[in-house]
Amino acid sequence: MNSIELKKKVPDFALPATGDKTIKLSALTGKQVVLYFYPKDSTPGCTKEGQDFRDHFDAFTAAGAVILGVSRDSIKAHENFKAKQAFPFDLLSDKEETLCRLFDVIKEKNLYGKKVMGIERSTFLIDKQGVLRQEWRKVKVPGHVEEVLAAVKAL
Repeated sequence: MNSIELKKKVPDFALPATGDKTIKLSALTGKQVVLYFYPKDSTPGCTKEGQDFRDHFDAFTAAGAVILGVSRDSIKAHENFKAKQAFPFDLLSDKEETLCRLFDVIKEKNLYGKKVMGIERSTFLIDKQGVLRQEWRKVKVPGHVEEVLAAVKAL
């Protein structure tokens, strides 16, 4: 798979999600999709980011957007994380890194002095026709969700 480009249609994908579902991009045509990639369930930054999306969920829904979180964690880990944080949106499991590689979010990171490959916190806004409209890379959590919401409303 090639990687995605701004103002280009995002290739269709299907991944297992919480709630015993498989989420397909093509099934979301007609809705804006906020796809946020995060490193790991139940870690401080990822929990805060998820809580911010949760706390703004009604505003995103009112603007016609669907929120989907993506990491390499298992569905079981996602179910626990979602339940514990009361997330009203689905989390997708990308154990094979198919979607991570499509969106080019697997990067070399420094973890306690060791080089590891991990997900770089990133968010993507896909319009109602499946076209990538905006991307945020190397995301810092504070204020991020408000910025994404503003972009959704402006689309």
